[in-house]
Amino acid sequence: MFDIGLQEMLVIGVLALLVFGPSKLPELGRMVGRALREFRRASDEFRSTVETNLHINDPDPPPPAPYTSTSAESMLAESTPARLPSETEPLAPESGDAAIAVVGDLSEHGEPYCAQRGSRLFHRRECGWAARIPEIERVYMKTMAEAREQGLSTCPVCEPWEPS
Repeated sequence: MFDIGLQEMLVIGVLALLVFGPSKLPELGRMVGRALREFRRASDEFRSTVETNLHINDPDPPPPAPYTSTSAESMLAESTPARLPSETEPLAPESGDAAIAVVGDLSEHGEPYCAQRGSRLFHRRECGWAARIPEIERVYMKTMAEAREQGLSTCPVCEPWEPS
């Protein structure tokens, strides 16, 4: 602990014997032992308090789940029933070549408004949020009135408008 060798301990013991005498030496030894025990207990208590308050020994928290949507969006998605495909969307053909042709047609839709299935907003095709909607999930509309009839609200970012 203090890096004291045998010779140093012997010198300290002889000096203590000379200073305190043989009758007081056992009592002095007990007092030093109690003091060291109390010091060790206090230092252990302090260490455990610091570790508890700083959470040093706690395991790391699990990594957060990947962000998918906000809680408000998820609550809205749970409360609204899934929408059926729009009547203007073509049905997917069963053959492979025709399916590729339909996907090409979907990307070249001429309708100015689109929305994501199950969402509550509709966007202009030029809106930055519309570009984030996967092509398979898009529902196209020709007019704002058609979108509002389906219960959709206008996107606050793109604020689509129709000339009268």
